Amino acid sequence: MDSIPAKRDKKREGVKYIMTDYKRRIGTAIATVAILANAATPAAFAGTTITISGNSADSDNDVQVNNTQNTNVTQNNSANFTNNVSGNANTGDNDANKNNGGDVKVKTGDASINATVVNQANTNHASVDCCNQGNTTVKVANNSADSNNTVNLDVDHDIDIDQDNDADFDNNIKYLDAKTGNNDANKNNGGDVSIETGDASVKVAVSNWANANSARVGGGNGSEASMSLKIVDNSADSDNDITVDVDSDVEVDQDNEADFDNRIDADSNSGDNDANKNNGGEVSIETGDASVDVTVDNMANFNWADLNCGCVFGQGGLTVDVSGNGYESDNNVNGDFDSDQDVDQDNDADFDTNVKNSDAETGNNDANKNNSGSNGDPSIETGDADFNVGVANSANMNSVGSEEPEWPGLDLGGVNINISFDLSDLMDALGL
Repeated sequence: MDSIPAKRDKKREGVKYIMTDYKRRIGTAIATVAILANAATPAAFAGTTITISGNSADSDNDVQVNNTQNTNVTQNNSANFTNNVSGNANTGDNDANKNNGGDVKVKTGDASINATVVNQANTNHASVDCCNQGNTTVKVANNSADSNNTVNLDVDHDIDIDQDNDADFDNNIKYLDAKTGNNDANKNNGGDVSIETGDASVKVAVSNWANANSARVGGGNGSEASMSLKIVDNSADSDNDITVDVDSDVEVDQDNEADFDNRIDADSNSGDNDANKNNGGEVSIETGDASVDVTVDNMANFNWADLNCGCVFGQGGLTVDVSGNGYESDNNVNGDFDSDQDVDQDNDADFDTNVKNSDAETGNNDANKNNSGSNGDPSIETGDADFNVGVANSANMNSVGSEEPEWPGLDLGGVNINISFDLSDLMDALGL
């Protein structure tokens, strides 16, 4: 009797195609980038004290002070991921034809493909203190008659935070084929003829996460600064002027742009089996299950800003005291205090997910022109064919306020941020 390649004593093991060894290496199927953040704390002025005191008659005293504090934080991230995944797991395509005598049996093992892609990129965090010019005291006191005393104080406090993210993910997951079918047992004579296939399954999980900005301005020790302006106890006919110009400007600009392109093509097949023109015995075809599970999770573009710089010289307050000055003295205190806060949050998300040309197939089996004698009718029994696709898109959140929102998959509560994925846990969560 001729040998029958499809007849084996030991069950053929299924083929599992796994794109990545999660414990040791990160390949093209998994690209993870976490670009983190900076924190900026502007150096505080130690404090400003200006005193014109005890000067003689007819003296002319001028003080001009410019305090300028600029804090610029610029954070730019750009990520470009291209992942190409393809693979083939095949226990089918077996032939047992034209045999004479004995049973003919084709039995395949399982064929499975698991592909996981995890992309993560672009995170900025900035924490900046404001109102840090320190305590300011300006005092014009105890100057003699006919003295001319002038103090000009200019304080500028500017904070500019610019956070920009650009993410471009291109995931090509195609030509994934898990096959246990396409088996032939034709034109055999004698005994039973059977084809029994294992299960064929393809599981694809794609997780894309990109673009988060977090900015906190204020809350440092400098917020307790105060300002005191005093013209006191100057002699008659003195001319005393204090001019103060304090500007506090805070500008936060947060921009995100995400472009995700996911193309998925997967097939699982336990069908397309033929058992035709056999003579003698029973003829049966029994297929395993065929399943395709695709999960795509896209998340992008999250902005949060908390601004507590609605002050120009701190919560310590402003004190102006003009008292005890002599006859016909000319005393002026001029103050100009400006506090501007501007938050600009912009998001642009473009998700393109294509799941096409994907099939789960257990059918297309033939059992024709068989002569089974008195041993029963030919039979075909197929397994289940399941095709499941889940796509979740979350994009574009802007938040301004003191309470930091819940960030999906990320903790931005501190300056030092550690982002990590346990891919084995992820695979378990996805049922892979």
